[in-house]
Amino acid sequence: MTRLSRYVTELWQGQRNGPFDRLMVLLLLLPSYVYGAFMLLRAWCYKYGVCKVRRLPRPVISVGNLTVGGTGKTPVTAWIARQLLEQGLQVAVLSRGYGGSLEGQVAVVSDGQNLLLTPDQCGDEPYLLASTIPGLMVVIGSDRYRAGQLAMERLRPDVFLLDDGFQHQRLQRDLNILLMDCRQPLGNGRVLPAGPLREPTAACQRAGVVVYTRCAATDAPAIVDQRVPQFFARHRIASFRRLCDDTELPLEQLNSGMVAVFAGIADPQAFFDGLRQRGVELSATLELADHEAYGATTRAQVEVLLQQTGATFLLTTEKDGVKLRQLAPDWLSQVVTARLELVFDDDTPLKEAVAAAAFNATSSVL
Repeated sequence: MTRLSRYVTELWQGQRNGPFDRLMVLLLLLPSYVYGAFMLLRAWCYKYGVCKVRRLPRPVISVGNLTVGGTGKTPVTAWIARQLLEQGLQVAVLSRGYGGSLEGQVAVVSDGQNLLLTPDQCGDEPYLLASTIPGLMVVIGSDRYRAGQLAMERLRPDVFLLDDGFQHQRLQRDLNILLMDCRQPLGNGRVLPAGPLREPTAACQRAGVVVYTRCAATDAPAIVDQRVPQFFARHRIASFRRLCDDTELPLEQLNSGMVAVFAGIADPQAFFDGLRQRGVELSATLELADHEAYGATTRAQVEVLLQQTGATFLLTTEKDGVKLRQLAPDWLSQVVTARLELVFDDDTPLKEAVAAAAFNATSSVL
């Protein structure tokens, strides 16, 4: 996380209260009001047909959020993909491809059998999904309709998963899943740049299902109309694997040496906290920018972390790991990735909602 992004985040969270900080908040309010009004107008145009909404010939299930930063979209998308694959459906994820060199272009990451692009080309999240879920097809493109058309031409999926698609209103969806972080569902309630919201809270009305992520047993917010089905989930570290050979590493062996951890994700502290809750003893931590590309400077930072701590293991996320595997730095043999899993209080109704959207819509278009 850069100094600027950290400062802005602390402003949003009310952790900066000096005279200069209050002035900055006031300066951010005007563009925030303008942006919020624009997003309301944009939503109105899509709702009432002023802006054209496209329809793909297969059902579309969208997963997205209202806030910038991480709410656990990738683990939720992976969970849904596995549910549909287990039901015998051919599933294609449509992703923007953020951070990859091909961002803005339409390209196939995986055809369900072979990986066709590298993380540098398609971005870390699409590659992670494609490389860790057998049989999953992944296509990137900022225009998800064009990406879906390419998928239909080359892959013929039964259902589409629209990754980070809540704001992508130009594509019709059969189920709109909205994710919210239990800890701060709506942040400070303000839209960018005065707050973390991508659009005003009225957008919650578009949700067909709400999934609250990172929930503890005691925090169950009631933000959205209770008539909308709502589910509560948390992320749990399921296992640890050596990056060089993908063999599982028991927690006891991991803690037998010094463990330094680094992460280039939206919320590194949540990852660090999850490791501590799992019982990992952290000797040092390093926060990197989200979607970190691991250029020479960043690799040098990790090497310094390794040298200063004398760590036996370098622990990181799966998303960071897919990029490091391609780069193969000298310290790759010391890297261990933590594999996250999604745990619901009761996932049966959500499974039924996802299956209904996929199968009911499939039967109507075939």
